[in-house]
Amino acid sequence: MQHIGAREFAALLDSARASPTAAALPLLLDVREPWEFDLAALRADGLATLNLPMSEIAQRVGELDPARPTVCLCHHGVRSAQVAAFLEQRHGFTSVTNFTGGIDAWSVEVDASVPRY
Repeated sequence: MQHIGAREFAALLDSARASPTAAALPLLLDVREPWEFDLAALRADGLATLNLPMSEIAQRVGELDPARPTVCLCHHGVRSAQVAAFLEQRHGFTSVTNFTGGIDAWSVEVDASVPRY
């Protein structure tokens, strides 16, 4: 499993915006509960985000494309790491990445307008 931090993810978003030839942005799979997502979400132009709680992943994994680059996000990076490992090991996802530090790191390191909780 790959890992990406908040600053690295911000740089990825910036490079995609700056260059029309840049690789397509990954799917941001936010595995937090809906109340968490509603409270603090990572939103960026051109970024497809899906809020699919960890508790529903096993039942809804068929909604995801195993070949699509996917970055898993949660509050601090623990749930997202578990989901990324599950997708990779059990469902053959070929390009899944854990967002280390989660939405909390995004708020602290990149975008202070995203509430911390």
